[in-house]
Amino acid sequence: MIEPVRIGVLGCASIAWRRMLPAMSAVPEIDVIAVASRDLSKAESFAARFDCAAVPGYERLLEREDVDAVYLPLPAGLRADWVRRALDAGKHVLGEKPLTTSARSAAELVELAREKRLLLRENFMFLHHGQHAAVRELVRDGRIGELRSFTAVFGIPPREPGDIRYQPELGGGALLDVGVYPLRAAQFFLPGELAVLGAALREDSGVDVAGSVLLGAERGVTAQLGFGFEHHYRNTYELWGSSGRITLDRVFTPPAEMAPVIRIETGRGVEEIPLPPDDQFRNSATAFALDVSSGADIDAPDAAGAVHSGEDTVRLAALVDSVRRTAQTTA
Repeated sequence: MIEPVRIGVLGCASIAWRRMLPAMSAVPEIDVIAVASRDLSKAESFAARFDCAAVPGYERLLEREDVDAVYLPLPAGLRADWVRRALDAGKHVLGEKPLTTSARSAAELVELAREKRLLLRENFMFLHHGQHAAVRELVRDGRIGELRSFTAVFGIPPREPGDIRYQPELGGGALLDVGVYPLRAAQFFLPGELAVLGAALREDSGVDVAGSVLLGAERGVTAQLGFGFEHHYRNTYELWGSSGRITLDRVFTPPAEMAPVIRIETGRGVEEIPLPPDDQFRNSATAFALDVSSGADIDAPDAAGAVHSGEDTVRLAALVDSVRRTAQTTA
């Protein structure tokens, strides 16, 4: 038996309340020690539910000697600064995605983690669901022939006015919130480095609220991606090959109790492959704890084999920067 990793939480975000802290509390390899907020009443609500300490202010949590690592669900525009402070305080970090708002800051944080020999993970939960490894194995086995293109979308209905996603100073916008999912999925499935061949963003009130991206990969493979805040809720992808195609729904946000179904369509007909339910939040929390306990390197694949290393974090941030530079923007 290994000692549980003692985790402190910086911020009382909805994702922490609804998903990550329930998952962490159910993982024997983790002991949630404290939750910090600038509003002590919020921290106290979290502390009462998750049986931990309430801390007034992020700095005081980082000073605690009984915290080995921090989970950081702060708004995207605040993450880089507090990831840096956590690393400087000697804490391992699991940061919500995207870890930063620029490739430059991502590279700086990854290098800082390397220097301090600390683990830094970007929390792309969907990579920890078994359905994606199953799809990739089917593609590698040639079930749809040679891969020709990848299509992925993630759209959600409009948020309430005042939501942090609409605040540019907090790193708002659809690209950083939902757009990074199809981008990361393209990196997961397509070979080699990806180039942005074209992009479009639609802005409203100072942030992008919708967008589409065309990527190019090795051997002429392409990816068509769509995302936004003004859509019927949908998240799905398709891999189209020379002799068939694979489709999968609820690819980024499957409930833990949902049994996914992979659909393969070829000239011989349609095959549906049922998969067992899987809990990507619990898997992500467990992988992080095991990596911290084992002293895993930031550049190594994580314990679950989801392959999101420090270099992957930098590559994704560079791809996001390239989308911004390339995009034609309309209001």
